[in-house]
Amino acid sequence: MRRPSRFIRKVVTVNDLMQQGYRYELVCPAGRSFHPDFKPQLTPKQMLRLGVFGGRYLTDCTGEFPADWFKHARLCHERHDPELNFFRVNASLPLSHWRQKGWLHPDDPRGWFQWYCRYYLGRRMPGEDERQIARWQALRRHVAQIRKNCRKGDCSCRPVQRQALLHWAYDSRQL
Repeated sequence: MRRPSRFIRKVVTVNDLMQQGYRYELVCPAGRSFHPDFKPQLTPKQMLRLGVFGGRYLTDCTGEFPADWFKHARLCHERHDPELNFFRVNASLPLSHWRQKGWLHPDDPRGWFQWYCRYYLGRRMPGEDERQIARWQALRRHVAQIRKNCRKGDCSCRPVQRQALLHWAYDSRQL
């Protein structure tokens, strides 16, 4: 019988194009101890492999996250390319729009997916975690729209909505 490994806390220091010297602590094992209301269907690694955010997301900060997340990731360092998205459509709003709406937290200047990647690794931020989980839960309305308007398994139906769901760790291929 295998003994459970003991979790060791770790401090991560970030130095990328958007953050210099930002530090956070991993207080939970990666992929574990999620809030009971937060049940994403996809891991960050799976999302990057499928194709999200036109391949442009996290290209300057691969050192912060596990290398295996990027092994088969669909990335483009030069530009946002919707062809790299799983559904081959653009389902992104510019970062300026996110800033204008006040959706960004100073600790996660790239938005929800950056928060999710860090949360997945084991960072916890009371208050901010609950806010982001509530935003994630609000996306269920798109799941309901796909169920209402598309035949089960028809991934050509509502591709922009499906890609948006993929950006939020929902796997609409199952709908």
